[in-house]
Amino acid sequence: MNFKINKILNKKNKSKIVCLTAYSKNIAQIIDKHVDIVLVGDSLGSVLYDFKTTRKVNLKMMIEHTKSVRVGVTKSLLVIDLPYNTYRNKSEALRNSKKAIKDTKCDAVKIEGGIRVKNIVSHLVKNKIPVLGHIGITPQTTKGKFKSKGKNEIEKRKLIKDARALEESGAFGIVLECIYGDISKIITKLVKIPTIGIGASIHCDGQVLVTDDILGLTNAKTKFVKKYIDIKKVINSAVTKFKNEVKTGKYPKKKYSY
Repeated sequence: MNFKINKILNKKNKSKIVCLTAYSKNIAQIIDKHVDIVLVGDSLGSVLYDFKTTRKVNLKMMIEHTKSVRVGVTKSLLVIDLPYNTYRNKSEALRNSKKAIKDTKCDAVKIEGGIRVKNIVSHLVKNKIPVLGHIGITPQTTKGKFKSKGKNEIEKRKLIKDARALEESGAFGIVLECIYGDISKIITKLVKIPTIGIGASIHCDGQVLVTDDILGLTNAKTKFVKKYIDIKKVINSAVTKFKNEVKTGKYPKKKYSY
């Protein structure tokens, strides 16, 4: 197994896993120094293209962005989301996973679903494709407004079954999205593979967020998003200074000219 995957597995019950998204080399180079996993998420659909749903994201888009990210990642585990309708059956999943890994040189793929995709996950793992699972809110298949999961006993039992199915199928970890803290805690204790939460409480083995959200580049108002800086203000300030210097003839001075 990939030594980077082993590093993630070895963090279970030992140290928190840090994961952030990247869609380009420049961001990837910065976060690679600080995180364990860099995820090229299909969230790029909404973050970069203003899509209303991740279903509009296709494999070509994911591959092109991951190629750029790969240039900036040297330390972290690089994971690519397989987008909607690219893993409807075992053969399709394997074909697209092989293409994604070959074209981008990423380390693993991420797919959404629990019991529903267990045979697909198992098939990929048997063919030496590392898989990160994803349960709870699954944006590719959720219809209507997103609602947190695990509020009642039926949902809790389903989440546990989904998590166990992914573990038994050979996934090396599971993203828990918008799952109530009590059930996230139970799942994290039940499975031997790491759980990575997004809106799923502090009880997970790690956390993931969208980098553009924590930098304040988006207008995300989701409960679990914490904005650590308003980078828009910094960019606006720099652009304003550039504009003013161009208009007043201060730029470019001799220092910046040939």
